[in-house]
Amino acid sequence: MSRTETTLQDIVIKFAGDSGDGMQLTGSQFTNNTALMGIDLATFPDFPAEIRAPQGTLPGVSGYQLRFSSDHIFTPGDEYDVLVAMNAAALKANLKTLKKGGKIIANTDGFDAKNLRLANYPDGINPLEESSLDNYEVIKMDVTKMTREALKDITMGTKEKDRAKNMFVLGFLYWMYNRDMENTIQFLQDKFGKKAEILDSNIRALKAGYNYGDTTETFTTRYRVEKARMEPGVYRNIMGNQAVAIGLIAASQKSNLPLFLGTYPITPASDILHELSRYKSFGIKTFQAEDEIAGITSAIGAAYGGALGVTTTSGPGMALKTEAMGLAVMLEIPLVICNIQRGGPSTGLPTKTEQSDLLQSYYGRNGECPMPVVAAATPSDCFHIVYEAVRIAVQHMTPVIFLSDGYIANGAEPWKFPSSDDLLPIEVKFKTDLGDGEEKFMPYLRDEKLVRPWAVPGTPGLEHRIGGLEKQNITGNVSYEPENHQLMIKIRQEKVDKIAQYIPDQKLDSGPEKGKILVLGWGSTYGAIKSAVAEIQAQGHAVSHAHIRYLRPFPKNLGDMLKNFDEILIPEINNGQLIKIIREQFLVDAKGYNKMMGIPITKTELVMKLREMLSEE
Repeated sequence: MSRTETTLQDIVIKFAGDSGDGMQLTGSQFTNNTALMGIDLATFPDFPAEIRAPQGTLPGVSGYQLRFSSDHIFTPGDEYDVLVAMNAAALKANLKTLKKGGKIIANTDGFDAKNLRLANYPDGINPLEESSLDNYEVIKMDVTKMTREALKDITMGTKEKDRAKNMFVLGFLYWMYNRDMENTIQFLQDKFGKKAEILDSNIRALKAGYNYGDTTETFTTRYRVEKARMEPGVYRNIMGNQAVAIGLIAASQKSNLPLFLGTYPITPASDILHELSRYKSFGIKTFQAEDEIAGITSAIGAAYGGALGVTTTSGPGMALKTEAMGLAVMLEIPLVICNIQRGGPSTGLPTKTEQSDLLQSYYGRNGECPMPVVAAATPSDCFHIVYEAVRIAVQHMTPVIFLSDGYIANGAEPWKFPSSDDLLPIEVKFKTDLGDGEEKFMPYLRDEKLVRPWAVPGTPGLEHRIGGLEKQNITGNVSYEPENHQLMIKIRQEKVDKIAQYIPDQKLDSGPEKGKILVLGWGSTYGAIKSAVAEIQAQGHAVSHAHIRYLRPFPKNLGDMLKNFDEILIPEINNGQLIKIIREQFLVDAKGYNKMMGIPITKTELVMKLREMLSEE
């Protein structure tokens, strides 16, 4: 049998099936395998909202999108080259995003009469048997039957055997893309080492899928993607929530502050709790509280006691934490609030992505309650930006909101991780005694940054009162004086505003310093904007890209940068939140591009929008 090998530059695969088919595990294993080969990648896991949606239905489809390339890439791709469809619902939900001529790997057992009915196909219509898929290359595989055949000598029940279907598909893809299976076999041994029968069934199914591709004469072509040309260094594959956890640990070590996480589980932030709980050897303390309010107030208590206090949540949890955030602002203690955004309002779209909470982070508290806000742009960027959130919190004695979202949190990319020496120091100065000329400790006596001292409770001679009532300037005594209240409001605002002097100036990500259009982004729109602007720049247009990571206060040069462009375009996965703030603060007539579908903005969409704006000139 003659076999050929084709080298490809860029491939996008979508693994899709029922939420019990193990598509997330399949996708993550293929991702890890890809990362080990030094190939650049970007991922987009797509979870159903229900914990166990009705089997075989469209709401129950779970997906995992992976793009891998020999070039440097910034998005998981706009369209798929390959769609793995474990059932009829998976095909129906994802076919519109498959490229014409793309491959469909279909598990025929998932296209029986019951599955077709559950996927709302008309009676008697099976897409695998009629002309609607003529524009695609369809590879039909009875994965269920072949998995059972591979496991016929194992005594476990049929239902348990069927759980290994995903490993059969993974093995076949390892063959198709010329991969070694050893990293997945090692993963299975680590995961199921104490469950011999489950381990054996998964490894057998994996090898059976590989051998199916190797021995079936139908498949005559294998594919290869070369190693990406990346900056030399040590890399690891990392997801956004993992990067948040590691960034917090690094900040704890560099500041010499014990880390305390007080939190309550909520999608898509829960993985930060899970990840941090594994690092007790670094002195990390994690507390799963009874509710959101207890989570943040326990972190406030830890910060008051001299620890690095952190709480994690998403939009609905932010709503519940607002009064406690106000308390932290009034107390002027360091605290990091990680908001991993999702679609809203209310419960909204708990497993889908959205940049939904910027205005909530700015204004969503009672009274005048200013807090710094920072936002990560990519999964690996979470490490650096949450590290910055800690630095700002402890050096300016203020709670800080760190923003990520579901797309960043669950997505993955290669990360060249830094050494400890590469990180900026985080200097922490506790007040330990009365200074020269001080007869009594004044808890709100400020330095040139308007920062008050951090005194650990129980320090002799530094006794002071604390609480949510307004403080008298300098003494910290309770005060109801109108003039004092206004003064304290102004001071707290000025303290946050002064942070602009201690953060980097805004830089352009690409493009000329002056031009026709500046695409101004924040958060997870980074990859789509960068890719779209690069395509427009290659056509000779004076279009630039700037991405804001410091959202409150803004970098001090941002206003001047905006004046250098004829038009400003602000793409957001919301109904226009940053654009409201930019218009208010800088009085520019920015234009928005908004998408609220629970999915990211694509490169193609932005290219079309930019072409439209350029054609209007």
